[in-house]
Amino acid sequence: MTIAIVLGIVFIALVLFSLDTLPIEVSALTIVCLLALTRVLTPAQAFEGFSNDTVIFIFCLLAMTQGLASTGVVQLIGQRLSFFARYGHQVFVLAMMGAVAVFSSVISNTVTTAAFLPVAIGAAHRAKVPKSKVLMPLAYASMLGGMVFLYGTSTNLVMSAAMQKLGMKGIGVAELAPVGLPVAVLGILVVVLLGPLLLPAREGQGSDGGWALRDYLTEAVLPEGSAYQGKELGDISEGLGLRVIGILREGQAIAAVPSYRLEGDERLIIEGRREDILRVKDLRGIELRSDMKLGEGALDSRDTVLVEASVPAGSPLTGRSLKEALFAERFGLVALALHRKPAIQRLTKLQMLGRIFGQQSLSTMPLSVGDVLLLRGPRSRVAELADGTALLVLSDYEYQPPRYGKALLAVCFFLGALGAGSLGLLPLSVAGLAGMLGMIATGCVDARVAFRVDWRVVLLIGSMMALGVAMEQSGAGKFLGSRVAELGAYGGPRLVLTMLMLMTILLSAPMSNQAAALVVLPVAVSAAAQLGVDVRPFAIGVTLAASCSFITPLEPSCVLVYGPGHYRFTDFFRLGTPLTAVLVVFLVFAVPLVWPFEGALPTAAR
Repeated sequence: MTIAIVLGIVFIALVLFSLDTLPIEVSALTIVCLLALTRVLTPAQAFEGFSNDTVIFIFCLLAMTQGLASTGVVQLIGQRLSFFARYGHQVFVLAMMGAVAVFSSVISNTVTTAAFLPVAIGAAHRAKVPKSKVLMPLAYASMLGGMVFLYGTSTNLVMSAAMQKLGMKGIGVAELAPVGLPVAVLGILVVVLLGPLLLPAREGQGSDGGWALRDYLTEAVLPEGSAYQGKELGDISEGLGLRVIGILREGQAIAAVPSYRLEGDERLIIEGRREDILRVKDLRGIELRSDMKLGEGALDSRDTVLVEASVPAGSPLTGRSLKEALFAERFGLVALALHRKPAIQRLTKLQMLGRIFGQQSLSTMPLSVGDVLLLRGPRSRVAELADGTALLVLSDYEYQPPRYGKALLAVCFFLGALGAGSLGLLPLSVAGLAGMLGMIATGCVDARVAFRVDWRVVLLIGSMMALGVAMEQSGAGKFLGSRVAELGAYGGPRLVLTMLMLMTILLSAPMSNQAAALVVLPVAVSAAAQLGVDVRPFAIGVTLAASCSFITPLEPSCVLVYGPGHYRFTDFFRLGTPLTAVLVVFLVFAVPLVWPFEGALPTAAR
């Protein structure tokens, strides 16, 4: 009876997740509630997942990546990745997946996904690639890389220990590589080829913390003694991830070619998103050009904020320029950049380059209804715009310049926590918590920023752990595994291997990868004994199959990208199904080649 109840709850879970009518975290908590109400689990067991070492470690990792972002580390790596976007979307995704897979081969795939998540988002923004086209490949690359070496994923370690308990030899450090490496390469190629066709181009509303992803126009100059004087434009536009669309020198427009050598008396016309504009503002050696400046005391205030404001109908600013309206003096705010509707934006670029209507600057450009200004100034002056008469405040952002001086310290805390947790020097939760608190204590990141993590990730992973416990304790996992072994016994060892791998992949949806593999392993041992073949290819096949749960977003790496990528449950099914099918077919033929069925029988299988 209990098995039937658990399988019914699993079915309900899959229906709720696939319909996507409720937020995924609500659906996950509903499953926990059902497990407790039906008394399949005690309340303590149902909520035990939220205190799990892995869940706490993931939370701390997400908080530490905020520290890496606050110190500029994420931006630096993201700029290097976005370099590949010049060769096309697929080359960019290929480079990112390759880098992630390499890291994931020696570091936990969940840890790698958490570390690269903000990097991938920043690189996607600069490369003008939708996040939904990038983040799922990120998660898949981390899972594929984890199949190469023993330490790539905790599932490999757990299965190695379980195999030793059953009398088999544990998995060697590089034993999986002959199959795991080609699987990773094949999987990456499948995603790169099919991703553009099957992944949605979806950014979602408020995808950037409540900010629309608008392109702004601004002007910059090289101050006296700038380190960029005499250097090529490519050092700024490419090396710093900025998009320079034109150069004005002595009233003449110059093409923004990378080989152009800067002399210091030019005006650079820059187009980019919020991060690009803020990066210009914080760089030494390049400054935003503006006729509207506040006193340094006001700009250094801790209460300074960044806001986005549009010009409403009937505004006294309509038809007037910022300079003409004495904007800085009247409102006490600095206008950093301007966004206009696409057609008007193109016309504005031409005006600023002096090609039509003469050369103009942002400060002398007449404003129109619907224009959006990126403003910076004291919070008290922003509050004065509340009536919406002159400007309508759309959103605000508590701006903090990157703390570049703390970058090395942040990296040390991050790597130290990963190393201590991965090597077993400290429990995972303790290592993550120590790293996070270390970043906060040393000023790498503010506490309120560090805790701006996606709590849905924590709720979903904790909830699915409860379902995994129910599958294991009720015997539902073994029940399904035994049925598969019975069906496969009629077609020889290769068919049995196929069925065991498919069962592992199926069970890894409602259960954790480790739990699914551990449930199927005894079935694999029994099937090998009945067929009179070596159990090792079955055990290795189950281990590798546990890392092939691409069809649903319930694997921790996929959960991490689910919210930021604005995915739906079915998005993973569309790309994950062909990817899983290709890899299973490859594994079914590759595993017996490296670990033959006719090998010496281990003690446990005789």
